[in-house]
Amino acid sequence: MDAVIEAAARALAAGDPLSALNRVALRDDAPALALRGIAMAQLGDLPRAKALVRGAARAFGAREAVARARCIVAEAEIALASRDLGWPAKSLDAARKTLEAHGDRLNAAHARQLAVRRLLLIGHADEAERLLDGFDPAPLPPASSAAHELIVAGIAMRRLHTKAARAALARAGQAARHAGIAGLTAEVESAQRLLNAPAARLLSRGEEKLLLLDDVEAWMTSDALVVDACRHAVCKADSVIPLASRPVLFSLARTLAQAWPADVTRDTLIERAFRMKHADESHRARLRVEIGRLRSMLAALADISATKRGFVLMPHDAAEVVVLARPVDEEHATLLALLADGEAWSSSALALALGASQRTVQRALDSLASAGKVQSFGQGRARRWTTPPMPGFATALLLPTPLPID
Repeated sequence: MDAVIEAAARALAAGDPLSALNRVALRDDAPALALRGIAMAQLGDLPRAKALVRGAARAFGAREAVARARCIVAEAEIALASRDLGWPAKSLDAARKTLEAHGDRLNAAHARQLAVRRLLLIGHADEAERLLDGFDPAPLPPASSAAHELIVAGIAMRRLHTKAARAALARAGQAARHAGIAGLTAEVESAQRLLNAPAARLLSRGEEKLLLLDDVEAWMTSDALVVDACRHAVCKADSVIPLASRPVLFSLARTLAQAWPADVTRDTLIERAFRMKHADESHRARLRVEIGRLRSMLAALADISATKRGFVLMPHDAAEVVVLARPVDEEHATLLALLADGEAWSSSALALALGASQRTVQRALDSLASAGKVQSFGQGRARRWTTPPMPGFATALLLPTPLPID
């Protein structure tokens, strides 16, 4: 490596892209193209950065396996920053293995971090944790160490392990300060603010209050029967009954839980579950069928008894029944939660993260755009969607799994 390329690389590692560009802006050799691409990415010009990095990969040729692998890693990082989550994960994995085989442990570790971050964004926390399991961050430089601890904190937050998340963020802050990179320090501080922002609402006995993530963890590990309106499940300690694929049953469970210990009239249940304001005998018959199904699914945690007016939830060995809802209950809240990170998302990436069809997501985006809640720029496949963060609230991504789109 010549002295100019080496100096530019050191500037990029220190978070100074302008100094790097001053050294390589007029060069068109493969190493210079790669460094220019990384510099443009740090400056926020992601399309130009992607083109430069791809050009560098072609210029290196087949004999330069390590250099090409580094370019693949850089392109994956640019794709992640632009929320293009459909890039081939197998290519990144192959690049990581190439780097490991040639002893480039630092860039191999960076490739692993990118893969884990992508898995977290699309809600695959289990896979992310498995990929990170057994990895030793000790040899990493401060900047990479801070990134690693941010990932550890992200997994801990999704697992509702708030003490572990705070410890990881403290380590990330220390590493970021040691690295001296302002953007990295700001990212750590942003993650720390999320832990001190409301993450859910508690609905119980007709009252409502906002909860921090620590409070959510306390309720989820308590002996209370919790109807989790963020993950669409009914929980008690380690027992979880998922109802995300049964929206009618979940609506009935939530309505019964919010009214507990009182009962709920049949007409109210029909209106909430079936969205019918005027019930007839066919609706009441359907309600009996759905209540029977819900009673069967909740048999290990609670019973549902009929009353003169309707039905009442009767938990087993639980002194309290509560509902944990999103901090802000509005239409398409899960979509807004993803966009609240301030990044520009493609509709395909949003569909991947939500587990919904791209057409469903596009309809929701159009509806939000008409209401002035989101905005787009670009055309065709380059179109991106963004919205300012919701002030004062932690996004729903803090919760253990992605939420189904409304």
